Amino acid sequence: MSDERPRAASGLLVSLRRLLATALELGQIRLELLGTELERQKLRILDALVWAAFGALLMGFGVVLIAGLLLVLFWDAYRLQLLTGLAVLFIACGVLMLRLARRKLQTPEGAFATSRAELAQDRALLAPREGEDGAYRRS
Repeated sequence: MSDERPRAASGLLVSLRRLLATALELGQIRLELLGTELERQKLRILDALVWAAFGALLMGFGVVLIAGLLLVLFWDAYRLQLLTGLAVLFIACGVLMLRLARRKLQTPEGAFATSRAELAQDRALLAPREGEDGAYRRS
């Protein structure tokens, strides 16, 4: 009988070590997934900002050239009306573009959706099921 107790204790210790190793591995995998998602979000935002900057630069050149052309064409007759109309048009277009950029940067599922889904799945797998021993049930 004395041989069974140390064997049972060592079996429990081995089991606890395996459980701890599994928990650590699961945590490491989740952290790596979170890091990957963070990297993807960073690259997506950087890509959007680069394209937005190039687009804004080219649109700015085009707008200045068109505004200059219109001012030269209507310098004698409708100078003030044209300047007012162009200012209102440019401000309205700028507001619309800012709203569009803001909408593009928002993700409908939120940040780290994949990590949250994986953690919810892990939680569901570890939760006690009905019909199991009641020792671990929440009250």
